[in-house]
Amino acid sequence: MTVKKTLSLRPDTAAPRLDTAMVMAAGLGKRMRPLTATRPKPLVEVAGRSLLDRTFDRLRSAGVSRAVVNVHYLADALEAHLRNKVTDIEIAVSDERGQLMETGGGLVKALPQIPQDPFLCVNSDNLWIDGPTDAIRLLEQRWNADEMDALLLLVPLARANCHGGQGDFHMDPDGRITSRRKRGKVAPFVYTGVQIVSHRLLRDPPEGAFSTMVFWERAIAEGRLYGLVHQGLWFDVGTPGAVKKTEAMLADG
Repeated sequence: MTVKKTLSLRPDTAAPRLDTAMVMAAGLGKRMRPLTATRPKPLVEVAGRSLLDRTFDRLRSAGVSRAVVNVHYLADALEAHLRNKVTDIEIAVSDERGQLMETGGGLVKALPQIPQDPFLCVNSDNLWIDGPTDAIRLLEQRWNADEMDALLLLVPLARANCHGGQGDFHMDPDGRITSRRKRGKVAPFVYTGVQIVSHRLLRDPPEGAFSTMVFWERAIAEGRLYGLVHQGLWFDVGTPGAVKKTEAMLADG
């Protein structure tokens, strides 16, 4: 007889406390022009508060005490903002001024500054609102180092506000995820830009700049990439039009 596993949260006593986060903030923000002509995308404001500040709001609520932030485009402005606005979380900068490393290369470059294993990784250019429980705490509770190399916070495509894509992943009942299978086909889940990452995921990296998808595809092949569905709201704030739409939806409650 085959016994089917059920997706469940691990008890708090078994969950890692993620006190370190990697904040991805080095992108060029081309789709956000002209708003990014004079400021980096993480400093674009939504309803009077920058995307970066909103990201740090979520990190504070989850108890994160240290963050490594990668910088490239208009890096001086980002560093000045961090010095002036983030005084309660220890900040280390992973400097990519010389070469933009993309998401995977950025993680590898920053890894020497991230001793915690696993650690939290968040994109600074999206906006999420927690549901009944803090999303980062839910990821902590679900994490299982014996099974996982990364655990991604996903949102159903139908609830991916302002998102124009066709979805990123499929997910089985145990939470194991696979990539969208064919070009032109729809996948039911979208990556929110929030994940728990193990050092094991980042082993044997390619040289230079590359996408995190290189690591994810290997983890998928090994059955070690998992997802958790976000219970709250999420907004893909990637264009000036999405900023206005997000602000209108937030105003409507």
